[in-house]
Amino acid sequence: MEHVPPPAEELALLDRELAQLDARRAQLLTRRAWLVAALQPKAPDAPRWSTPPLGHGWAPAQPWGAVPKAAKPSAPRSAQNVLLTLGGLLLTVAAVAFTLVSWGSMGIGGRAAVLALVTVAALAAPALLLRRKLAATAEALAALALVLTLLDAYAIHAVAAPDADGLTFTAIASAVLAALWAAYGLALGKLHLPLPAAVFFVQWPLLLGAWAAGAPALVVGWALLATAVVDGAITLWGKGLGVRVTAGIGLVVMGSAALLTGLGESLTADSPLGAVLPGLLLLTAAVAALAGAWRAPSGYAQLGGAVAGLAAVAAVGGVLRAAVPGAWHVPVYLLCGLALLSVVRARLPRTAGRGVLLASGAVVAGALVWALPGVAAVLLGPVQLVAEVWAGAPDGFRGALGEAMAWSELAAAPLVLAVVAGGLGAAYRRWPTLVRLAAPLAAPGVKARDAAGAGALALGWGAVLLAAATLGVPYPVAVALETVLVAGLLAVAVLGAGREAGAGAADAAAAGVGATGAAGSGSGEAAGGSEPYAGTAGAGVGSGSGGAAGRGGPSAVAVTALVLAVGGAVSLGLLSLAAEAATYAVLGALTVLFAGAALRMRPVVEQAVLAVAAVVWGTALTGCVAGSLGLAPHEAAPLLLVVPAVTVLLGARLRNHPVALPVELAGGLGALVAIGLAAPRAPFLALVLALCGVLAAGAAVRPERRPVAGYLAAVLFVTATWVRLAASEVSAPEAYTLPVTVPALVVGLLRRRKDPEASSWTAYGPGLAATLLPSLAVAWGDPDWQRPLLLGVAALVITLLGARYRLQAPLLLGGAVLALVTLHELAPYVVQVAGALPRWLPPALAGLLLLAVGATYEQRLRDARKLKDVLGRMR
Repeated sequence: MEHVPPPAEELALLDRELAQLDARRAQLLTRRAWLVAALQPKAPDAPRWSTPPLGHGWAPAQPWGAVPKAAKPSAPRSAQNVLLTLGGLLLTVAAVAFTLVSWGSMGIGGRAAVLALVTVAALAAPALLLRRKLAATAEALAALALVLTLLDAYAIHAVAAPDADGLTFTAIASAVLAALWAAYGLALGKLHLPLPAAVFFVQWPLLLGAWAAGAPALVVGWALLATAVVDGAITLWGKGLGVRVTAGIGLVVMGSAALLTGLGESLTADSPLGAVLPGLLLLTAAVAALAGAWRAPSGYAQLGGAVAGLAAVAAVGGVLRAAVPGAWHVPVYLLCGLALLSVVRARLPRTAGRGVLLASGAVVAGALVWALPGVAAVLLGPVQLVAEVWAGAPDGFRGALGEAMAWSELAAAPLVLAVVAGGLGAAYRRWPTLVRLAAPLAAPGVKARDAAGAGALALGWGAVLLAAATLGVPYPVAVALETVLVAGLLAVAVLGAGREAGAGAADAAAAGVGATGAAGSGSGEAAGGSEPYAGTAGAGVGSGSGGAAGRGGPSAVAVTALVLAVGGAVSLGLLSLAAEAATYAVLGALTVLFAGAALRMRPVVEQAVLAVAAVVWGTALTGCVAGSLGLAPHEAAPLLLVVPAVTVLLGARLRNHPVALPVELAGGLGALVAIGLAAPRAPFLALVLALCGVLAAGAAVRPERRPVAGYLAAVLFVTATWVRLAASEVSAPEAYTLPVTVPALVVGLLRRRKDPEASSWTAYGPGLAATLLPSLAVAWGDPDWQRPLLLGVAALVITLLGARYRLQAPLLLGGAVLALVTLHELAPYVVQVAGALPRWLPPALAGLLLLAVGATYEQRLRDARKLKDVLGRMR
């Protein structure tokens, strides 16, 4: 048996082999260059042998000759080009000045003779210079001759034919100049300028002639198209890069102008008969583009195929568009674009056929861009119902969405979405047949199939929603329809994820068996020394056959269904706010649906999303119950804690399941909402904080939640105490906090004796914070000196004890309180001193401080790290 390496290993092996080949090729080129240099004549005093160049890869005993240095050119090429360019520009400026300024000081014969003589001399000089191998000078004089021919044309129009129409004369002059410079360039083939100049002049005769004749826009379009065809022929068969580049630019400009002209005339046609002639222009352009794509290189062939496809759609669609009402124009173009898919049966070159398929995709994408805003309006329209909750069911679905959209103009949008969805669904279901048909042009893979299925699902869902809006179904029907759609999407997500999980498990088992066989074959290969690339084709076939099942996660269809279900549920929840009964029915159904889907879902991430959504819908349902009972927001806050309590119990039930944490965090968000609702009323806020503390303490019973939930429970209880004291307008909170602080510190001391490794924050933090922080809040508003003094002394003692026994919580809490008390006492004096200082002094001091810190930044950073290490070693 022969070892078949995995694709990644084989790819690395190929890269190493190619790198070695490149290195060997570089060595051979280096050796060849030295040999060529060694065969050249050498100076008498030059050494015959020397050491080889570094990295040569040859044996040291081989003879190496000294590579002679190339002689430095006496005149750099760049300097020569600059001089020639400047000389040509000066001569051109002189010729223009002579023609425009000094023209009137000579007679007609003298002027004609001078220009003719100078032009002939400028045209003849490059031929003589080329014989002497002065190509750069010849190019410069050819550029001067080009300008002179333009001046000759201007002079002929100004003197010999002053009454001639400017556009007509320019068209004739462009044709003459194009023929002249084409012949000149062919005669002097070594010059690079004449032929591109001839191509430039070719662009104007037809266009300017049609314009001068006052031809209609369609005739101008034909002139542009004929010029583009000539440019395309030159691009394909022209000689020289400059000729092809110039013709290519002209092809793009003139071809685009011709297509835009034909498209504009087609879109403005009032009848099918009036759209025939523009369609004929577009069809001719399509045939020309396809003919060019047939012979062009691959990238340009694909572009030509795309242009041909778009032009054909515009031609046929323009005729059909004029025969249907305005709302159905886009579906007509869509059907024409889908008809381009028949190119898979045509015998076109691969790249050109791909371009036609790209054109079909572009038409479909444009139709979707036109239709999808209607779907967005259906999904986002119910947002306006938030301002008028339970104001009563509207007359119909459109009433709940608002009247901003012109629904009559979107009558055909559902059809567009349904047609595209049907096509993608058919491709998804009959993928092997599609792959066989598209094999001559493309090789779509498994990802393309998944994308087709996901697109079919999303567009079909949008088509149903948009159809309900455009038809104006009653409000109850719309609510029921969206609920059924959400349920269907959840079913697709669950079934799709389950099917993928099963297929992935089966493929993993098959891969294990294959890996065992591969290991055996690998050992055999090592023993027999077989070729390392043997069996590569077989490996590719095996990986391709198992790719669909072995992706290791939910398919794109399942993920898309889940995303659509969540988005549709949000829109449905907003839509149900119009009526109280609808709200209860929808939120209850969503809670049940998402909870049931979470129970059946296999992948962890998708299961967590569904579970969190179920918690959110349950929280919203609880808020609706509070609204039905007529409770004020602060009175409804305790009721909202029902769902967080359920999530805590559910988390205890799930224990270490990966979904437990997201569910509990979702419940925590509900608790935050409850705290926000109770914030305006301090008594209710204290109650809600205390209840949240109870929930956090219940979660802290579990060992895996204790490190976070324990601290959170302590903070919530202490905060609830402070809020309660503030609500009762207690001016001496120490009378209430000290009885809590002393037992708490005693319990912490006993805990530390039993477990010396216990954190000081757990042992002493809650007890110290219960008194220090409320006293600090009161001390900042106390005008007397006794409380700040006593609080400062207590904070100082606590800080010293923390430093003495290396306890982090007393040190930081005591130090922070002491610093804040000191700042409070010194604030009036700081304000007085600041008022007495000059205005410029504080900014100056701040600047000096920043400079000092910047200059000693590394030392300050080390000090901060030392402080961090010291605090980290404390308990």
